Amino acid sequence: MRIAVPNKGRLHEPTIDLLERAGLHVEKTADRQLYADTVDPDVSVLFARAADIPEYVRDGAADLGITGLDQAEESGGVVETAAAADGDELVDLLNLGYGNCRLVLAAPEADGVEDVAELRGGTVATEFPAITRAYFESVGVDVEVVTVTGATELTPHVEMADAIVDITSTGTTLQVNRLEIIDEVLQSSVRLFARPEVADDEKVQQVRTAFESVTEAEGKRYLMMNAPKANLDDVKQVIPGLGGPTVMDVEEKANGEETVAVHAVVDERDVFETITDLKAVGASGILVTEIERLVE
Repeated sequence: MRIAVPNKGRLHEPTIDLLERAGLHVEKTADRQLYADTVDPDVSVLFARAADIPEYVRDGAADLGITGLDQAEESGGVVETAAAADGDELVDLLNLGYGNCRLVLAAPEADGVEDVAELRGGTVATEFPAITRAYFESVGVDVEVVTVTGATELTPHVEMADAIVDITSTGTTLQVNRLEIIDEVLQSSVRLFARPEVADDEKVQQVRTAFESVTEAEGKRYLMMNAPKANLDDVKQVIPGLGGPTVMDVEEKANGEETVAVHAVVDERDVFETITDLKAVGASGILVTEIERLVE
């Protein structure tokens, strides 16, 4: 099985890190290699431009692809299940949770455009013509879509377009170029895609589960502690955990008090307050560790 991954750019390093954390170490042999093996003899990697990855998957050069939803939608669309696939659509197996951005419709602040209907009969420049045409069809507004390959935000200022549809993460570039967002066209993040005919294969599902175990571990911490058995109900109220904490008996203390070991998974943002609450109900020896993977 072959996985197509971004060969460079802002998505490359996070994707390689994902593969490593999922246990699929990539055995690189050259700086500009096209293919690479992984520690799993049944899984290899194909390096490609992020925008080309959907086509590689669709044509069978790869079985799986890791790239942005925007790229997959632009190249032919996505569906949630193999049974729903029609034509060139790919199956969206998993949101990998990074590369978040928005595809937005924006126009010059000076023009005062407040509603998409005001652009009827106008010109819109974009690097995503398929998505843009589908968007304007969905809102019932006729425009001329002009395809550009870069510097989209400059086109209204050189009278090439009345508005643009472009990617933004923070909105800073739009602000610098005095462009105002009118509407959101698409929310995008990096996804794991598959060809419909292989989406349900056992090996594909194994890889999906491995990636999901990494994404599920994001923002989670593993807590271990000792607590008086008599206070266990109070401890459980503090850390319900995933399905409740794991509780194990330990040897009695010198004073004869029964003690239990309690293990639980909590959200990272709750760790500070949780530790304070645990100490208040008698927990001690509290240990917090990171979680590499989590399979529910």
